[in-house]
Amino acid sequence: MTRALAPSELLSVWESGRALRPVDRALLMLRATCPELPQEALAALSVGQRDARLLAARAAMFGERLDGTAACPHCGERLEFSLGVADLRQDSASPAGGPIMLDEDGWRLSVRPPDSRDLTAVAAAGSVEEARRLLLQRCVAVDGATGGNTDIGLLPETLLDRVSALLSEREAQADVTLAMQCVACGHAWQLLFDIGAFLWSEIEACASRLLAEVDALARAYGWRERDILAMSGIRRAAYLDMVS
Repeated sequence: MTRALAPSELLSVWESGRALRPVDRALLMLRATCPELPQEALAALSVGQRDARLLAARAAMFGERLDGTAACPHCGERLEFSLGVADLRQDSASPAGGPIMLDEDGWRLSVRPPDSRDLTAVAAAGSVEEARRLLLQRCVAVDGATGGNTDIGLLPETLLDRVSALLSEREAQADVTLAMQCVACGHAWQLLFDIGAFLWSEIEACASRLLAEVDALARAYGWRERDILAMSGIRRAAYLDMVS
């Protein structure tokens, strides 16, 4: 069950996550919003399952509407977009759970969708090509014409492309793109939507607002942070109106 965060909890997540890598921030946000699941279970979620939970967390914390901006890669114009959480939910082409079995061109493969542990392992890769190779090495078990576990480099590139396509179908929630078109220059492109990065940016913005409110009310009334954060947003706003 995904839940919203109280103001004090949101500030704790923001404080703890500032120095973390994106993959670790995503798990931090999940730990806070899905407290019934242990850390090991969260890390073992496929990236698509993780992002589905982050999307639910976003809806619980900030509502069903998302408003964002993106820079046109052609002219740099800032564009605004607005959509609903439901618009971002994806249906996987194959049921979740268990590996994908592939028997093709004399090769028998067992393909496991990547999880946060895999993303952590490939984070230091020097290139996209190296990251892809390391990810496939971790997620693909080979048992075919050559027998046993085989170096992923021995697999035909066409077969690796087939594996990537199957993973994209299974993990559709991890590969959400938005169709964008620049109003200034007319350039059209596909924007990859990263729910982890988007939610973190909203948490940062909310934390900044909360800290400003605490600062203003503490200066005006001498109240403690925990007492200010324990108030409802409506009550804090009413006091801030009186201060201003």
